[in-house]
Amino acid sequence: MPKFLLKRWYGMHMVLALSFSLLLLGILTLFHWMYGAIGMVCLIGLVLYALQAEKGFQRDLRLYLATVTHRVKKAGEGVIQELPIGILLYNEEKAIEWVNPYMTHMSGDETMIGKSLQEVFPQLVWKPEQKRLEFTYNERVYEVIVRSDERLLYFKDITDFKELTTRYHREKAALAIIHLDNLDEVGQVMDDQSRTLLSTSVAGVITEWANKHGIYLRRITADKFLALMEREALDKLEESRFDILDVVREMTADNKIPITLSIGVGAAATTYIELGQMAQSSLDIALGRGGDQCAVKIGNKLTFYGGKSNAVEKRTRVRARVIAHALRDLIHEAEHVIVMGHKQPDMDSIGASLGVLKAVQLHNKTAYIVMDEGNHSVERLMKEIYANEELAETFITPEQAIRLISGRTLLVVVDTHRPSLVIEPKLLTETSRIVVIDHHRRSEEFIEPVLLYLEPYASSTAELVTELLQYQSERLNIDNLIATALLAGIVVDTKSFAFRTGSRTFEAASFLRRNGADTAAVQRLLKEDLGQYVKRAKIIMNTETYRDNMAIAIGDPSEDYTQVQVAQAAEQLLTLSGIQASFVVAERSDDTILISGRSLGDINVQSIMELLGGGGHLTGAATQIQGISIKEATRRLKEAIDSVV
Repeated sequence: MPKFLLKRWYGMHMVLALSFSLLLLGILTLFHWMYGAIGMVCLIGLVLYALQAEKGFQRDLRLYLATVTHRVKKAGEGVIQELPIGILLYNEEKAIEWVNPYMTHMSGDETMIGKSLQEVFPQLVWKPEQKRLEFTYNERVYEVIVRSDERLLYFKDITDFKELTTRYHREKAALAIIHLDNLDEVGQVMDDQSRTLLSTSVAGVITEWANKHGIYLRRITADKFLALMEREALDKLEESRFDILDVVREMTADNKIPITLSIGVGAAATTYIELGQMAQSSLDIALGRGGDQCAVKIGNKLTFYGGKSNAVEKRTRVRARVIAHALRDLIHEAEHVIVMGHKQPDMDSIGASLGVLKAVQLHNKTAYIVMDEGNHSVERLMKEIYANEELAETFITPEQAIRLISGRTLLVVVDTHRPSLVIEPKLLTETSRIVVIDHHRRSEEFIEPVLLYLEPYASSTAELVTELLQYQSERLNIDNLIATALLAGIVVDTKSFAFRTGSRTFEAASFLRRNGADTAAVQRLLKEDLGQYVKRAKIIMNTETYRDNMAIAIGDPSEDYTQVQVAQAAEQLLTLSGIQASFVVAERSDDTILISGRSLGDINVQSIMELLGGGGHLTGAATQIQGISIKEATRRLKEAIDSVV
């Protein structure tokens, strides 16, 4: 304990002793005045001693505080001089006024005082509102804390931390599931020895690729591999855009059906369970988009690579039969069924909706079809539907559908799987019993159904619904108008059986023809008037060639166009010599920019449209953009083309 504190302690006790002495003096005086006089003398001596002790305490306290202040000041000066953090003061003209020794050591410039910050640290630039920033100097990374009010900068070397962060990023685990898409289909047309040799050669190529990139590979089934890698390896694979997809496809190109890969990758997960779930969901998305591509999910970001070939048609109807039976069970359990397509439904959407309506009626259940304003291309079909009193009663507005829906309602979504594109998104939240039937390649935005029938190989949703109808009842009798609408949906989406047409497409069309579909009526439904033809021709007149093999047509900014007009113009541009892909940019009546893309298969227009917020198929895709001009939309389209092609 310091000496002055001891004196303070003694002084406090003297005060207590003085108080006690006064009490004792009073008592002694009562007995005899002599005793009182002696006590008074002692008391005066005690008071004098107490005053002396207090003065000594004050003197020692001042001396102690002076000593501590000196020591603190000296320690502060030492800290500033020896602190492993740079300190810099600058004036209003951003000239250096003072630095601590760390800054001199850091810059190697002992004459930096008086120089401007820009001269000494050219890369050191910050905005007025910034409080922290990072900059690199002499191959070291520094965090700079800015105190603008005091015109003060603190420099902290974080190079080791950044290197550790980079190393942590590089060494984090990433999981991939590799799937051989067409192994079963290829095996059906090959003998056992050829099939084994082909499977072995493909596995050898994949193994060689894995070893090259430092990937641990394990075959888990005949058509699946599990791959474990570090994030650094994944980054390199993304730089190469997963070239193994092209290697395997080209290696098996001589086969009647080439083998393609689908890869699902998960990374940046907090647990290995989550990592596995991300890899599996990515693979599901890649397969849902038709295969021959890789889906990489890093956190919440999903990126696609590949997708250069069309989905291979499945040669077995087992899946269609299983889905048909599951749909039948869901219909039986439902109170009633509501069928909904995408906004401004086209021939495929309405035809598929009528097909589902018929499937529900076969099981003696009530069904309704949600309809909005539609589009110009289905006016003739809707007139015939409304002329049929029984069918007309099944079409309801979105408002009526919301009032009808309940927890026991079965909602069937056709010709789309994206929540933002359905006619009434509110219906998706009112029931958990949702079925999705669609033929578009799966996008990141997705409805979570209890039953999913998504087959990108199919020509149209009408084709898928036609197959499902065949398993609903042994004695099937389809109304002529419904069969005609289904056939019209197939004809429109295949461009009269010219594109995306497989053997099952013709089988579905044959089934519909046998059940009353009228081909002459289909042609009448698809006829267009002279004004629409001329309007489309004017779009084509304003066409430019881009990158030698692509055509971009721009609609008249003073005109309004429909989605059908834009799509038809893009399809017609494909007939031009030397054109591998075509794009049409035009404006709709609600100030929305429509972009439609078509290709012959060598260029993936789906990937291009996805960069613009849309989607579709490899050979046909589209998007809608709001809040920009046609000129800006064209610029963005060209940027997307350049990044993909």
